[in-house]
Amino acid sequence: MHDFSPFFSPFNQGFMGLFFPFFVIAFLWTLVLKGYALWYAARGNQKWWFLALLIINTLGILEIVYLIWFRSKSDGVVPPAPVASSVQG
Repeated sequence: MHDFSPFFSPFNQGFMGLFFPFFVIAFLWTLVLKGYALWYAARGNQKWWFLALLIINTLGILEIVYLIWFRSKSDGVVPPAPVASSVQG
């Protein structure tokens, strides 16, 4: 049997210990881009893009492609109406 100390962690040794920061950065990168792209797909009423972005994981590549080339530019934002002036001349 192996005697492990109570402070044993598999992330401090060998292969996983070297690449653990990379996995954390890749996870955060993907999470931010996926959230941003899903937000625009939902607001733009693009349900097929929303489903593709939700299901397919490409470490942010598909999200970047969507945000640059396929995102609807109107974003559903209505410009404010002009304010009528009360000055009569």
